[in-house]
Amino acid sequence: MTVAVDLKARRLPRWTPVAVAVAAAAAAYVVVFSLEAFGGGLVLSGVAAVLLFLLGLFALATAVEGSRAARNRIATSLVYAALTLALLPLISVAATVVSKGAARLDGEFFTHSMNGITAFDSHGGAYHAIIGTLQQVGIATVITVPLGIAGAIYIVEYGRGRLATAIRFFVDVMTGIPSIVAGLFMLAFWVLIVTPVFNDGRAGYSGLAAALALSVLMLPTVTRSCEEMIRLVPAALREGAYALGVPKWKTIVRIVLPTALPGIVTGVMLAVARAAGETAPVLLVAGNSASINMNPFEGNQSSLAIYIYDQAGLASQYGPQRAWAAALTLVGLVLTLTIAAKLLARRNTFAR
Repeated sequence: MTVAVDLKARRLPRWTPVAVAVAAAAAAYVVVFSLEAFGGGLVLSGVAAVLLFLLGLFALATAVEGSRAARNRIATSLVYAALTLALLPLISVAATVVSKGAARLDGEFFTHSMNGITAFDSHGGAYHAIIGTLQQVGIATVITVPLGIAGAIYIVEYGRGRLATAIRFFVDVMTGIPSIVAGLFMLAFWVLIVTPVFNDGRAGYSGLAAALALSVLMLPTVTRSCEEMIRLVPAALREGAYALGVPKWKTIVRIVLPTALPGIVTGVMLAVARAAGETAPVLLVAGNSASINMNPFEGNQSSLAIYIYDQAGLASQYGPQRAWAAALTLVGLVLTLTIAAKLLARRNTFAR
């Protein structure tokens, strides 16, 4: 006995969701702005449009395609709506930073400092802050990345029992430490205890102290992300290497790490982005300086985050302009580093 299956089920045209969305938006706008009780407003119109769209699409899909297809369309629409809501703040922030910061980006901004520049002076730049950010984040990355990767390798490949559990627990706890706590710790330990020994009893504020504070914040992020990426490497790759007689350490270096490299790079860049935008720890241990300091091991040093904080608080029309330009510079710097790291990560042996 054969059962006939209808392979030509009725389907709504592809343009139906777009047409329903346009009709829902128009109806919501008319209803909300025509009734004084609702008070009008684009936000209320958007909410009403989404509700009308979901109801209209569900009704049409139920009538034409059936209830199962209608539920599938509603679920798909909710996913796209969630994606749109997630992108709106990002697009809004990016557009605001670009529109407000592009006007002040010029040669003087990238080649001059704020030394001798008052709040009511239209000149000045962020060269000293850019140098400070690059040095501090660079030193913190050099310190953190090897330690984070080594810690992740130990947890996944070698760690067993209570020690590995304790390390994983403290890494999770450190992930939620406020940045100012890391700054206070480095202030009390490095600046007020260690540096006076080598500085004739005087506290030594420096870019290195800021880099050490930033490394405390970066380390749990790097360790946790590397741990998860290394765990995702298939066990069959390890077993195949062991079957060929490859030592465990060489398997980790030549097989595991290259396979997990794209994810590791992503975790590292997330940590770098967080460190580049920190203000409190840098302000506590590196102080601030309006002049250029190329030596991260001695003397006060500024950063882009501190520069933005200072300029945004000035009671002048020129301060906010410089703050927005510095914010755009910081975003562009992190974006450039991320793209460069992604391109380098693609050049591993498994991607060729």
